[in-house]
Amino acid sequence: MMLAAEQAKQSVLSVPGLVCFWDFQEADGPPVSQGEARYLLQEQNGPIAKEHEGVFGPVSARIREGQWYRIARADCPALDFHGRTAFSVCAWLKRSGDPESRKCEAVAGIWNETEKKRQYCLFLNLRIWESAQQVCGHVSAEGGPTPGYPYCMTSAIGQTPVSFEEWHFAVFTYDGEYARVYLDGRLDARENYNPFPYPKPLYDGGAEGADFTVAAVNRSGEMGNFYKGLIGGLAVYKRCLTDDEIAAMHQATLGKR
Repeated sequence: MMLAAEQAKQSVLSVPGLVCFWDFQEADGPPVSQGEARYLLQEQNGPIAKEHEGVFGPVSARIREGQWYRIARADCPALDFHGRTAFSVCAWLKRSGDPESRKCEAVAGIWNETEKKRQYCLFLNLRIWESAQQVCGHVSAEGGPTPGYPYCMTSAIGQTPVSFEEWHFAVFTYDGEYARVYLDGRLDARENYNPFPYPKPLYDGGAEGADFTVAAVNRSGEMGNFYKGLIGGLAVYKRCLTDDEIAAMHQATLGKR
């Protein structure tokens, strides 16, 4: 197990362009990232428990309903992707709960709907454009709702529902022209929506923009869109990972499960 976990970590750490990688193996205190930036994920709404089941070691974070992580905007400049930019968000997830009752779930990004300061965020089960339970990569040039709609509608959305109580590898990339989402090492292609054409500069919230949050976003005047389940790892890169890199990372981390 120790050798497998170390090999899994190296498959993430060795890929160029890594900004942050959280493996959630800390015995106590907030998770701290490896990579270019050393950022702490601050627990919100009580201590976040550890589950004795992990991807990069013996444990993972057990997110219960209503909990999330936060990094204040001023404390994470390397995660502030805006303008003509490129990035990748990678998450190792095991969802919990009743599929029929689960609403839209935020995984990670800089996204504040209440104050119209949306930039980017990886979601599950966005439930727009006749979707349900898929991986979704939200991008916004306006910060607020998409013109002509009450909500932001610009998102890459996959084809395959993300099952519950099983480990999955979800990836969201953006290269300044297209948003793409991947599930378990492959592009989860969906006509018109994945890849999703979006040749626009992302919203720049400036110094007063949104925080980086994990497992929830600010919407309707409060935190919501809560993720529930295990998070075994979270990685952010300042470039688009290639299809081959994503496939190799999945194989090295979850491919033998």
